[in-house]
Amino acid sequence: MALSEVEAKFRHGLSESGEVDDDGKLKRTGTVWTACAHIITASIGAGVLSLAWAMAQLGWLAGIFILLFCTFAAGYASTLLADCYRFPDPVSGKRNYSYMEAVKVYLGGTMHKICGWMLYINLATIGVGFTITTAKSLLAIQKSNCHRKYGEDSTCMFSSIPHMVGFGIVEIFLSQLQNFHKLTWLSKLAATMSFVYATIGIGLSLAKIISGHGGTTSLAGVEQSSSEKIWMTFIAAGDIAFACSYALVLFDIQDTLKSSPPENKVMKRAVVIGGLTMALLFTMCGSFGYAAFGNKTPENLLAGFGDEMPWAFWLLDLANFCIVVHIVGAFQVLCQPVFRIVELLARSRWPKSNFFTKENPVKLGNMKFNLNIFRLTWRTFYVVVVTVIAMAMPFFTNMLALLGAIGYWPLIVYVPIELHIAQNKIQKPTLRWFGLQLLSFLCLLISLAAASGSIYGLRKGLSAYKLFQVKE
Repeated sequence: MALSEVEAKFRHGLSESGEVDDDGKLKRTGTVWTACAHIITASIGAGVLSLAWAMAQLGWLAGIFILLFCTFAAGYASTLLADCYRFPDPVSGKRNYSYMEAVKVYLGGTMHKICGWMLYINLATIGVGFTITTAKSLLAIQKSNCHRKYGEDSTCMFSSIPHMVGFGIVEIFLSQLQNFHKLTWLSKLAATMSFVYATIGIGLSLAKIISGHGGTTSLAGVEQSSSEKIWMTFIAAGDIAFACSYALVLFDIQDTLKSSPPENKVMKRAVVIGGLTMALLFTMCGSFGYAAFGNKTPENLLAGFGDEMPWAFWLLDLANFCIVVHIVGAFQVLCQPVFRIVELLARSRWPKSNFFTKENPVKLGNMKFNLNIFRLTWRTFYVVVVTVIAMAMPFFTNMLALLGAIGYWPLIVYVPIELHIAQNKIQKPTLRWFGLQLLSFLCLLISLAAASGSIYGLRKGLSAYKLFQVKE
């Protein structure tokens, strides 16, 4: 009997016993709540800490509007994207296991190539942003301990490089988890951590406001020269856009869901629940943080409480620790698509090579797992490169703004809208087509502004910075 016939009978037997899904893969077990955990892990991370600073640059009117508009646009586009998980029918069609597969079947090969480069570069650069954020939080803990030991007037300047190296080592080990299905426990832990540190930031901001020590705020934000105000406004818009990046891994999340009820309906519920949670926390962090510090709001919200609230040092240390734990998980959630595409391409190119395809069983005590040499080598190399880039360019808000600019309009809004138009054959220039294009155009303006502002900020930072030499 041919090998293909044996495999077919084996899969048929598993299908009869209910152990596989309609595509022959092992039965998926994800639910709306595990999907929510993945969404919250991917969205409530590095970006939330800079939202108060962004509000200070924009002021109350523009700040609230851009924050709500960006979260709404990303959430709405994600609900459209959820219907494109299968082709051509959103319930019974063939599965698209990744964002790029959906682009290829709905929009064609040219768009597939363009989006592929943009998507994977964006996901890779997000890892740089996460590494920088983690180092900032670990530095905050280190400074807090230093000030308590040597007094508030002590210098307490430390390098962020050792913290980045330590974070990279942890991610090298975690990156050996084979796929998204193995990350559910990590996402649940990370989502819990995000609620803890966001709640601490909101609570301390409220305490500062209630005590009467809130900052001076205004409808227009920080007063600066007209040129500097424009650039800071652009950077702030990019920071907000960066916080809404979970759609990049939406298909990877959706591919973990049970087949029944239909994945698109479950995913839409998860997007609504996760999106509302995200919008609420974003608005509270941004608004309360700005009200607490006013025009002197720091880039990292938690960094401003240490001097005025020495009694809250343990809360700040806890919040920063939770940020680190959260980003450890978020890094893996957002990097898994990059790992997956490279490994799929390698296996298809060298299908008979044991280096790329063989899974070697390993036993450490009571632990049993499979080790693939290529996976070990390539993922280790990837994390090392991300860590080195982060050490070379530790510019927090400018880096977040650049990441937001690269990915927000083309990948979070434009492509999902075009997929929806292609799937539903929406004709132009109908009213619905016009409305979708207007939403896309407004998001394009935000991305262009964010890109120009972040490039300006990075240029200024690099002109006064020596590579790999930083102390804060």
